[in-house]
Amino acid sequence: MKSFLSGFLVLSVLLQQSLSAKAQPDSLDIKIGQLIIFGFYGTQVNKNDLVYKAVKDGKVGNILLYRRNISATNTSNQLRKLINNFQSAAAIPLFISIDQEGGLVNRFDKLAGFPAMPSAFFLGNKNDIEATRLYSTNIAGTLSRLGINLNYAPVLDVYNPACPVLGAKERCFAAKPTDIAKHAEQVILAHNKVQVHTMVKHFPGHGNSLSDSHLGVADVTKTWKKEELEPYRLLIQKGLVGAVMTAHIVNGNLDETKRPATLSKKIITGILRDSLGFQGAVFSDDMMMQAISSQYGLEESIRLALEAGVDVLMFSNNIKGVGNYSPNNIHRIIKSLVIKGKITERQINTSFRRVMDMKKKWPLVSQNF
Repeated sequence: MKSFLSGFLVLSVLLQQSLSAKAQPDSLDIKIGQLIIFGFYGTQVNKNDLVYKAVKDGKVGNILLYRRNISATNTSNQLRKLINNFQSAAAIPLFISIDQEGGLVNRFDKLAGFPAMPSAFFLGNKNDIEATRLYSTNIAGTLSRLGINLNYAPVLDVYNPACPVLGAKERCFAAKPTDIAKHAEQVILAHNKVQVHTMVKHFPGHGNSLSDSHLGVADVTKTWKKEELEPYRLLIQKGLVGAVMTAHIVNGNLDETKRPATLSKKIITGILRDSLGFQGAVFSDDMMMQAISSQYGLEESIRLALEAGVDVLMFSNNIKGVGNYSPNNIHRIIKSLVIKGKITERQINTSFRRVMDMKKKWPLVSQNF
């Protein structure tokens, strides 16, 4: 495996290139690769796999893990080896990411030999900060030991049991914004302690949706409330938000064009960045979810997301009914948009810097390998 130092030396050089008008021509490929996160199949590295090849070529800078990437036996050792092999292939250390919220969204469940984790709603209902801290420390410590350095948690959505994808699945701490922020803070601090990045979600608020954006359009125009922004405001003001994940919800009160928030400049740049003051990295929710993939063409959705202010585009390869997207094709589309002038290189540079700032904050390569 490359040494930790050499990996970050390369990262620092590339960051300097991005700030320089004299960056090497092929540095654009590297920058674009850092703005892509991809899911893959298998419990071990297949060197002929398109995602592995894209990582090695610098065209994918981050990967996403699911239950499908964990073997039924010898789980911890196998997963560490898998992560190690991906990190070894990358010139710049990867974000190795996962949805590990607890409850139903628990990729490392007890069937795979990992401890069971309660849901956010269980913790919010218990309303014991010490308990939230304890369970969050358990989750964060497990991820850190495995070499996973980015968790798509905590959820900042308001609890509404009528929401099929969040409230009904007990993924939300509470209905009251201050209670959400109180528990989410403990999740973030527990991860920070072991240098695992967190990502709050789903901006600007998915909790009052009455449909599932995995399956189609989720319009919250009539149900969304302004106080759903409050947990974001409170945590951003405390400097605790390292990254934000967008929601694919439609909100006609925030953007009259009724574009999903992920594709809305009024919501991502206007509200999240300008009004709430968040200047860190913004990640899309899965671009393969039906709210995006069935409503917009691939090139159009990528263009709109980047224009909106999204920095990193996620493609999970985990949505039923949606074919696998090629990582090379995603990279090619983004580069083509830049060459055609539909996306400026300045936008790419800005997003690249935000990702690099996150990656430089803490070591991304586990020293346990």
